[in-house]
Amino acid sequence: MVDVSDNIPVARASALATEIRALCGKLKRKLRDQAGVGDLTPSQTSVLLRLEREGPTTTSNLARLEGMRPQSMGTVIAPLQAAGLVSGVPDPADGRQTLLSLTDACRKWVEDGRAARQDWLTRALQARLSPEEQDRVAQAVELLKRLVAE
Repeated sequence: MVDVSDNIPVARASALATEIRALCGKLKRKLRDQAGVGDLTPSQTSVLLRLEREGPTTTSNLARLEGMRPQSMGTVIAPLQAAGLVSGVPDPADGRQTLLSLTDACRKWVEDGRAARQDWLTRALQARLSPEEQDRVAQAVELLKRLVAE
């Protein structure tokens, strides 16, 4: 016979996991709305963030890192280049390749988007939560950090 009380911690953790995932999704959408990312696809956003973090690289390397074919990566990059967010120069080590990097305009756009998200979240915390509630959120953030620690 299975003791029902054994399943309560599992059910509670499962319900908590569902709520956290849903809440993180809503928060992510709200933050994205504040940044004005426009019509960028998730793949395009991922490429821009990778170029920002890791610096210039080739289309084939981006494709490998993003888990897609180089031809598919080309269709991701083309609109970014057309929008002036990404530029390419010949690879000094292999002239047949092009090194892609973020343009200055893109760096400014990313910076402005981060500032807008930060501003919205700061204002929301101040307007909707008391100082004591903000302390509780800070404690929850520390617990969430433990969940994702490696």
